[in-house]
Parts: sequence; C-alpha cells; structure tokens
Amino acid sequence: MNTVADAFVAADSGTDAPRLREIPYNYTSFSDREIVIRLLGADMWRLLQELRGERRTGRSARMLFEVLGDVWVVDRNPYLQDDLLDNPKRQVLFVDALRHRLREVDRRRQHGVGADAERDAKVARLIAAAGAAVDRFATSFAETAELRRRTRRVLARHTDRGNIAFDGLARVSHVTDATDWRVEYPFVVLHPDTEDEVRGLVEGCIELGLTIIPRGGGTGYTGGAIPLDARSAVINTEKLERLSDVERVVLRGHAEATPTIDCGAGVVTRRVIDAAERAGLVFAVDPTSADASCIGGNVAVNAGGKKAVLWGTALDNLVSWRMVTPDAQWLEVTRTDHNLGKIHDAKQATFELAWLAADGRTMTRRETLVIPGSAFRKAGLGKDVTDKFLAGLPGVQKEGCDGLVTSARFVLHRMPPAVRTVCLEFFGLARESVPAIVEIKDHVDALPKSGAARVLLAGLEHLDERYVKAVGYATKAKRHGRPRMVLMGDIVGDDDAAVAKAASAVVRIANARGAEGFVAVSADARRKFWLDRARTAAIARHTNAFKVNEDVVIPLPRLADYTDGIERINIEFSLANKLRLADALTAFLAARRCRPRGRPTARRGRRRKSSRPRSTRRANSSPPCAHAGRTSPTGSTRRSPLCRTARSSCRGSAS
Repeated sequence: MNTVADAFVAADSGTDAPRLREIPYNYTSFSDREIVIRLLGADMWRLLQELRGERRTGRSARMLFEVLGDVWVVDRNPYLQDDLLDNPKRQVLFVDALRHRLREVDRRRQHGVGADAERDAKVARLIAAAGAAVDRFATSFAETAELRRRTRRVLARHTDRGNIAFDGLARVSHVTDATDWRVEYPFVVLHPDTEDEVRGLVEGCIELGLTIIPRGGGTGYTGGAIPLDARSAVINTEKLERLSDVERVVLRGHAEATPTIDCGAGVVTRRVIDAAERAGLVFAVDPTSADASCIGGNVAVNAGGKKAVLWGTALDNLVSWRMVTPDAQWLEVTRTDHNLGKIHDAKQATFELAWLAADGRTMTRRETLVIPGSAFRKAGLGKDVTDKFLAGLPGVQKEGCDGLVTSARFVLHRMPPAVRTVCLEFFGLARESVPAIVEIKDHVDALPKSGAARVLLAGLEHLDERYVKAVGYATKAKRHGRPRMVLMGDIVGDDDAAVAKAASAVVRIANARGAEGFVAVSADARRKFWLDRARTAAIARHTNAFKVNEDVVIPLPRLADYTDGIERINIEFSLANKLRLADALTAFLAARRCRPRGRPTARRGRRRKSSRPRSTRRANSSPPCAHAGRTSPTGSTRRSPLCRTARSSCRGSAS
C-alpha cells in the first residue's frame, strides 16, 4: 500500500552537485542539495548555486542556511516536534527567531541595492522562498495537532487509544527496516490487539487520507516497510500472535488428514518452526531472519529458505490466508487442490477467493482462480522474483502493496528419520568451486526418490566470500585463512546407511574441487553447522547504510559467472572512486600552490598588542554567550535552535 513516490528525489536529478554540508544541525544522510530541494524547491537550489560564486562575506548565506538547518532539524526529529507541539510559547519564539534572521538577510540585501540589480533580484527570490518555507513550517504545527486529534477520534472506534502512537519513540522505531534507509517518519503507528481490528483501522486510515504501510518484524532488505509519505500510518501486526497447535485437517481433494498450523501475522517465524519440531514435523518456510521475521511478511514476500530446495517457498506451503484489501474489505484465499509439494509440479493450482462483509463472516462475493502450475516458476530458475503479479493471486509476493495479511494456515511436513548435514569449504576461485554445487545437486537428484532407499536434498545454502567474512565464519579445515565459498546442505532419507553413503559421495565431489568436507550426524552438531547462516545482522557492518537490496535468481551453472561479474563491478567502481578522489586532491593542492602570496594580514601575522591596559580590555569585552554552541569550520559559533528560542536577545553568530 506504500505507493506514494518521493517527488524530491526525481527533481533536478540530473545535477551532479557535490554533497556540501553548509546547513548546520544536519545529522542526517541528506546533502544540502536534497534539503534545499525539499524545503524550497529545485529552482531555488539552482539559484543558490548561481549565487555561490558571487558571495562576498558569506554572512547572509550562513544566516539563510541556519534558518534552513533549524527547520530541517525539527522536521527530522520527532522528539523536537513533540516538544514544540507541547509548548506553544516556545513554538512562537522559535518561529519568530527564524523570521528575524530572514529579515536580517533582507536588510543586508536592501543595504546593497543598486550595486547589482540582477543579483539583488535573485537574493530577493531566495528570501521569499525561505519565508514561504518558514510560513509552511509555522502552520504545520496547528495542522499536525488537528490531524492527531481527528486521527484519535476516528481510529479509537476500532482499537484502544493506547494502540494509537504519535510519540517520538514509536515513529523513530518505524521509520526504516533492515535497510536503514530513511525517507519520511510515519505520522502515526498503530498496534491492533486482534485480527478483527485491522479492517476498521484500514477503513479509518482511508477516511483520514493516510498512506497505509503494513509492518511485521521489520527485517526486510527491500524497503517494503519504509514510509515514503509524511502522512502515512504504519500498521504494526506484531500483536497478532495467535498460534494454534498442530491441527490435522482433511484438505479438499485428500482423503486423509494433513498436519497444518494456523498463525497470526505477527507470529515470529522461529515460534512456528519450534512448534512444528515439538510435534516431530517441519515448517518449510525458513528464511535467514527466522528469529525476528513474522508470518505476515513471509507471505507478503513469498519467503523461502534452505528448505525450499525440497518443499518450496511460502506459496507452495500455504493452505489459506486472510487479508484486508486496500478498500477495507476482508478477503480469504483458500487453495482447493493442494498437492502437498512444490506448486509448479502440479498441472494447475486452484484458489477460491471469498470477500467478506465488515463482520468478517458474511460472504459478499466469491471468485475462483485457476492458474497453471508452470506460471509460478521460471524455467531453469525456480522462483521468479520479477513476477509480482503471480496471475492475479492476492497477497503473495506483493510486499504489502495489495493488502495487509492478517493470518495464514500452512501445511507441515515430516522429515525422514536419517539426516546428515554436510559443510563444504572451498578455498579456490569461484569459477573453480561453484561447479561443485551443480555436480552435487545432479548427484543427489540421480539417487532414488521413493522406497526405503530414497535420498533427498532437504536443505542447501551457498555462502560467498563476502558473507563468510561478514559473519566471522570459523574455518573448520586445518588451513590458514577463511574459505572463499561455503556450501551447506541437509541430506535426508529413510535408510541411515544410504544417507551416510550419499553424504560421503558429496564430500568426495567437493574434494575433487579442492574443498574440505565435514559431516554432522547428531542434532546438536547439525545445528552448530547452520548457525553461521543465521547471522545476517553482521552483514550490515560490511555494506553501506541506506541501501535497498533486491533479490536475484541465478541459474546454478551461471553462478560462478555471476559471482565473478559482481566482484569485477565492485573492483571497477572502487578504483574509479579512488581515481576521482586522487584527481580532486591533485586539483585542490595545485590551486593552493598557484594562489598568489600577498602581504601577511594581521590575522596571519603576529598578533598585535593593544594600547589599552589588559584590565580595560577584559572589562569591555562581551562575556561569551551561555547558549553558544560549537564552532563551525567557517569560524561562526552557532547555538542550538531551541536555545535561540529561549533567549532571542542572544547573539551566537560571529560576523
């Protein structure tokens, strides 16, 4: 449902401007260009660029940037916003201080009228735009307070008032997900207590004109839970943690009962995995974020995991799910011909869609979707991450754009009794090591898949060199340094001897590629082998913040080419950045060498002695402002914005 475009990103995107930092109090990742475009518009940024080369003392520019910095720091800090909303007098003083500074800039402009009419007109336009921005900033407090009152009144019909959060902590906690990318803070965060409350909250948000963003554990790496609009409502489903026992249900088209489990959207994936294990069963959806991700997100992104090689992704294991559509209607989707395996192996998949009234029980419309099984997978690739439409199937792989998933029922599987986990460490180049993955999969696929001697590949995970480094992988082989690639897999079957033989054959295939192989038999040893896979949080230390990731699907035979290609791109961009930096430093140093040397000024030379007695100088000098802040690189001492509102007579900027 988060489909509002961030217009400022596209504005003036062709300008290759440096990321200057003249605006004070800017602790965000936004450059001066981005801030000016947000507050004043792209035309004013171009005007500022023209005036930059015409500066004389630069004092007017500093005063203008301080005004923008004051507005920006409040705009990006929900705690300051709450403080000013709670203190109307401080709010008035703060806005008056901003307008006073703009009047000072205009006074300086008028003092020099006539010297350069064209420049004077440009400065006047800039001051007018800044004044309009301050006016919008001043009126935003009353608008925000009124919208908060209205939001409480409308949404309190559907949930407890305590579940409607405007406070700084709630908004800061929901501004981003695992990408750490921040665009806008949400206007409100909603925490429904039950599944039944969700439809009413969606209806209320529509009435209020708020953009709706579903959110679970916030573990996504693609930015699906990030607000792009300041007037947005995040609906956090973490309280929807209803989890049934393992229930044996006779599914349509089956004579015998099938083990299933019913989960609320806020149930953490690990809880479902553990509940299935206690019953001697397997929950197939096992993403690396299982300890924090939630069921609703697993459905919305069609999550998979290491077990997908045998049982498929979330879509393959869903029996039914419930969701609220963008027009605030209940929708239940049920698969009526489940094949208890991968969906693309079935000739067709049939889904019954039932729209329900506000009470959640009365059916208002019914529709049946019949989709060829082959439509869900791309030949030679498996999951098609580019196909968000999925033949019109609601909810799955849409990342919350076509509704909010509130609950889901999954089939559970029984793991064969004999299990071996293999860990293969490759120390050679990717193009020499990756073919082992294809060879291992081909070998296991060729083994019997039915009968007492059947052998299956129940889990497979590939860790590349960067992942191995990021998670601090502890090498098992008696070699110096970390491996360049690690391959882990679960080999299962009914006959322990057949499984052990298959595991030994897999290790020998890896040995032929220069790898070291290890086999875990006991449950504890197998769990330790898989621990490194779950350490995804460590990756954040080795990637850029504010980065949105995208899933890719690579044919196994081309994985080596892909790995080498990505590494080549990394190296080329790294070298290009270093060369640009070297060129810029060379130009900067050359300009300093060519600068004419004039007569030393009093500031550069020896400090002049005053003819006045020391005691007189001390008595006449002004005491430092108690509100003074740190000194900027330009030499001006700046005070915090709230400090200036407290003492408007204070002067903290040196001329």
